[in-house]
Amino acid sequence: MQATKTDIISKLRKDILQWEGYKPPAPGTQGLMGLGEVEAAFPNGVFPVGTVHEMVCGNTGQAAACGGFVTGLLSVLMQHGGACLWAGLSGNLFPPALKAFGVEPEKVIFVHLAQDKDVLWVMEEALKCEGLSAVVGEVREIDFKQSRRLQLAVEQSRVTGFVLRNQSRKLSSTACAARWQIKPLPSEPHDGLPGLGYPRWQVDLLKVRNGQPGSWVMEWADGRFVAAEKPVLEQQVLMMG
Repeated sequence: MQATKTDIISKLRKDILQWEGYKPPAPGTQGLMGLGEVEAAFPNGVFPVGTVHEMVCGNTGQAAACGGFVTGLLSVLMQHGGACLWAGLSGNLFPPALKAFGVEPEKVIFVHLAQDKDVLWVMEEALKCEGLSAVVGEVREIDFKQSRRLQLAVEQSRVTGFVLRNQSRKLSSTACAARWQIKPLPSEPHDGLPGLGYPRWQVDLLKVRNGQPGSWVMEWADGRFVAAEKPVLEQQVLMMG
């Protein structure tokens, strides 16, 4: 009887994941994004594509770090020749810098707009386009209804979306599959010289549907994500705690 209950519960979990847009992983998809332990936090141990991710940026420094991290993800999503649309309010993105993360700027459509509602409209329409690999939108605020419209758009197209919330005043609930916060960290000195090492981030997965939140330190080195050790000061704090 116990085995039967276990089988029923296991089947229900799989059914719920599929109803929420998580399909069983295809062969070779685990570890596809190269995020290592981070990907293990998601259902089935697979980074969810074809859904919408929310990236929380508390200040300009975090917004810049988040842009770099997302661009690293785009390099994987676009590796088979797809294009990306990037809509934002700031216009601070320097397209040639995308090459540092393996993304050719001519394969990205940049749209600069004045208001959140315009960015969200452009995102919704772009997410319906199956010819795109990903869509990125920089906004200040987004509510549950607006995020649900984005999620509905990707359920048909299977395009991956990223909402970068820059300096949002209030973090309301959304329908996004995951909520991230990316913070910049000092890079390791190169040949004893500071500031010349690989880009490094503290990656916090704050919320993830049917997954396990967590915190990691990641670098972008030699064209891919690699796990890095936590800063010494942070390790000491954890030991004292």
